[in-house]
Amino acid sequence: MTTADVSARPLADLISLAGRRAVVTGGGRGLGKAIALRLAEAGADLVIGDVDADLATTAAEDVARLHGVRALGCAMDVTDSASVAAAADRAVDELGGLEVWVNNAGVFPAEPVLDMSDETWDRVFAVNARGSFVGAREAARRMTAGGAIVNIVSTAGFRGSAPGLAAYVGSKHAVRGLTRELALELAPLGIRVLGVAPSHVPTEGNLAAAAAPHPADQPPTPLMLNGPIGRPGVPDDIARVALFCASDLAAFMTGSTLLEDGGSTA
Repeated sequence: MTTADVSARPLADLISLAGRRAVVTGGGRGLGKAIALRLAEAGADLVIGDVDADLATTAAEDVARLHGVRALGCAMDVTDSASVAAAADRAVDELGGLEVWVNNAGVFPAEPVLDMSDETWDRVFAVNARGSFVGAREAARRMTAGGAIVNIVSTAGFRGSAPGLAAYVGSKHAVRGLTRELALELAPLGIRVLGVAPSHVPTEGNLAAAAAPHPADQPPTPLMLNGPIGRPGVPDDIARVALFCASDLAAFMTGSTLLEDGGSTA
């Protein structure tokens, strides 16, 4: 399937997601909810999945009220393939199809390498790396007319991050590599795959991590740092780039991971 040349279409049409259906994992709060709000503003109907079903339902109600789209909240554990498949099926069965999938769900427990258990390592990779793979696989199986998959990576997918985050850094490098391979394999199906790599922004999860106790001989996880842009990022900074990737503005892009870090990785 060849991606169409969209040169003759107006900008308003290129950014529009009207008539498209999207799934956002980990969408109950933070980056996921911000992304869901921007996709909905562009016209997409949504399934918002979250391990916390109540958060997912509340987020879906907020999205529907603010932007007048159809939005469904559902419990989704990205470490459980059946749970991910069920959310994808809801998009098809209740919304009528699936064209956009955002792999946003992630975890980042901080444990020094010498103290890290096998269980912690496996849990981080199960959510961040395998969860992204399963989401992409289930999405691609249902994108019968092509679509876009957006993986939320991290600046940790380009470099080391902070003491205690070996599992997180490893998993995000894996997602960045997965993005390139998925783009290669799914291009014949008309499916584009892009990554967005944010720096730390003040979400509920990041703020909780910043407030958590840490060993006295190690610095806390750095959060919300100013880069050359001169201010820390906010969730909507990331959401706007995710919308760009999902929309036809990015129709000739696949396989790339876009740094969204205010220049801090420069």
